[in-house]
Amino acid sequence: MHQLQSCDVARGDGLDLLWKEFFKDPSKWWDNRSSKRSPKQPDFKHKLTKEPLWVDSRKNPSWVKDELYRLGFSVEQCIGAARGADAFSPSLIWECCKNKDLMTGSRIHHELQRRGLLDSNYSDALVTMYAKCGELQKARALLDRNKSSSVIPWTALIGSYARQGEGHNALDCFEQMQYEGVCPDAVAYMGILKACSVIGAIDKGKHIHDEISRQGLLEHNVALGGALVDMYAKCGALPQAQSVLDKLPSRNLIAWNALIGGYAQKGQGRKALDCYERMQGEGIPPNAVTYVCILKACAVMRDINKGKEFHDEISRYGLLEHSIVLGGALVDMYAKCGALSQAHSVLDNLPSPNLVSWNALIGGYAQDGQGQQALDCFEQMQHAGILPDPVTYVCSLKACAAIGAIDKGKQIHDEILMQGLLDHNTLLGNALVDMYAKCDDLLKARSMLEKLPSRNIISWSALIAGYAQKGQGQQALECYEQMQQEGIVPDAVTYVSILKSCAVMRAIDKGKQVHKEILRQGLLEHSVVLGGALVDMYAKCGALLQAQSVLKNLPFYDVASWNALITEYAQNDEGQKALECYEQMQRKGTRPDAVTYVGILKACAVIGAIGKGKQIHDEISRQGLLEHNIVLGGALVDMYVKCGALSQAQSVLDKLPARNVVLWNILITGYAKEGQDEQALECFEQMQLDGILPDIVTFRCLLNLCSHQGLLEKGQELFDSMGATYDLNPDIDCLTCMVDLLGRAGHLVKAIEIIQQMPVLANSATFISLVGACRKWLDVNIGTWAFEQAIELDNHDGAVYIIMANIYAAAGMPEKAKDIEAMRIMNKR
Repeated sequence: MHQLQSCDVARGDGLDLLWKEFFKDPSKWWDNRSSKRSPKQPDFKHKLTKEPLWVDSRKNPSWVKDELYRLGFSVEQCIGAARGADAFSPSLIWECCKNKDLMTGSRIHHELQRRGLLDSNYSDALVTMYAKCGELQKARALLDRNKSSSVIPWTALIGSYARQGEGHNALDCFEQMQYEGVCPDAVAYMGILKACSVIGAIDKGKHIHDEISRQGLLEHNVALGGALVDMYAKCGALPQAQSVLDKLPSRNLIAWNALIGGYAQKGQGRKALDCYERMQGEGIPPNAVTYVCILKACAVMRDINKGKEFHDEISRYGLLEHSIVLGGALVDMYAKCGALSQAHSVLDNLPSPNLVSWNALIGGYAQDGQGQQALDCFEQMQHAGILPDPVTYVCSLKACAAIGAIDKGKQIHDEILMQGLLDHNTLLGNALVDMYAKCDDLLKARSMLEKLPSRNIISWSALIAGYAQKGQGQQALECYEQMQQEGIVPDAVTYVSILKSCAVMRAIDKGKQVHKEILRQGLLEHSVVLGGALVDMYAKCGALLQAQSVLKNLPFYDVASWNALITEYAQNDEGQKALECYEQMQRKGTRPDAVTYVGILKACAVIGAIGKGKQIHDEISRQGLLEHNIVLGGALVDMYVKCGALSQAQSVLDKLPARNVVLWNILITGYAKEGQDEQALECFEQMQLDGILPDIVTFRCLLNLCSHQGLLEKGQELFDSMGATYDLNPDIDCLTCMVDLLGRAGHLVKAIEIIQQMPVLANSATFISLVGACRKWLDVNIGTWAFEQAIELDNHDGAVYIIMANIYAAAGMPEKAKDIEAMRIMNKR
């Protein structure tokens, strides 16, 4: 067979047939290139026929060098023997373009320039090659020097500009192309539409749309229709995107993905799902991009059930094995739906979790307040060899803020500084200010803000919120003034913190001024939280009528606004008005929450409305709120105690899933006030059996009970146990109770010893208590001493004068009694 082929060649078919034979099977030829010592020796020799071939022969057909390049020969070997334009073909450059082989393409460019062979055919191919390889400046410079009448290089450059986010350069190039008289084709229009979407140039996009419509291009080009939908969607013009898609003669997956993604990006999850269902109704199967968009829609709606359905579909199709982005979208969906354990499980099962997946999980934990879990993920990610980016750091700093992990926050701060990220990332700077503020290091937060290369409303709002949260209203207001001096206009978030500061300081005049600013900006129409903050400010400043007026005029109500008013009415002992607000809130269709119930139970306690309190108790039980809210349990116990229903208070406390010292103190106080010493002391014992240690309030209440009931031994036992058993130092109230207990029992000298051994200075109440005991036991000397100590601390309290006068009168010392009465009148306020 080989002999026959040789005869064919010998009959004059020439080099063309020989080279074709070579490219059909190079293994049948000896490769002598590395061993030959003379140019006369052939580069290749057929193993059977001994036919020779030379790579650099002038007689070689022009197509040979392109085929040699495809086989991996160097550029020198492919074009080194060329002597004129006929020996070159642009196809070699197009091959570089296809393979994005910038190095080879550049060397060909250099060789063509050196030989003076650079005409428009080569220039077009080189511009396209440079554009596809990302060398946009070289591509543009070459195109500017060698004006092309072909749309291909223009289209390549426009598309590359758009892909690299240089939308303005793409638009400039498009206009220059038209100026040069080159008519754009569908591909050029697709590139320029992408550029419009990158920079949000919707007006230019509409103009391009008009051009496309005039030329009737949409009737025959599905991809161009998809590009139009994508442009409108990315520019936020979703009704127009939908309209374009609806009018397309045929719709493809790209067009649907663009619209679904646009709706998801804008938070319109329901519409995204509707589009998905329509797409499936048209028989178009989804791909990984579709699922990424639709999972984002589920995340926006917090629709975990729908998200799980899509997860099942994705698993059935085995898409997670081939799409890292899809894995990240699944993690993000579960995290945003609050299903963090499932999000973590998805990430653990991904073949190769990337930075985006980790960021979604870390961000989800941080957003949910699970700071430690977020930081654990941060460490785990780094151990896996994945380097954090600014998004990771922002999420991790948020986690530090959530749990007050300032040391970890400082460590992350150091990492950020080492990488020089603060110079170019405002979000990171804001996150650092927020972290320090939430960790109560306001000096560091302020210092951080002042060092930022650029401050914005978020930076200032974080610091102002920190000051407001710590009750440092004056500093918050100073920051507010400075922020405005820098020309930064406050937003709703800033105003919420400023109103909180006004409430803390009872600065109602400043609050009214801020209220006017809010009205001027029309912010109440868009922020429910801001309305609640205004109501709260007026209520905490005691202007309850104004608070109610603000609430009445809000465009919409939320439970926080009502809670602010109800709580303040209850705090101000206006229980009936609190109940009226509660009824009004329900008529307006606002559902109460745990905070509402706490406020309304306090109102019931204030006015003794046990019937209403029981009704509220029933509502709370129906909703199962007591299982998760210990504060609400305390409010119920307190309401029953204050209404004198101690057995019901005890019953509520006994049924609570968790009890704390505050709850026990409420019940003990209730029993003590009713003089039920046995029940109070039983509660004290039961509390300890529950594993709950008493606090200073517990002892204050029990010692007061012992004092009034004359339980000297029990009182002494409790007093001694404070330091010995519970490591508590008695406060002035506990010491006064002990003085009163000893005094009532006639142990006046011991009472004086308690006073003299006090770690803190006794107050007038302590000495008045002792004067009262001296009246009972008619001890003039100790009574006189205690009286003198009492009036030295407060000479305006009329009660102590009356008690002392009575002691003198009972002791047969009427003149002394008259002197005391005269002193009382003289020192009367």
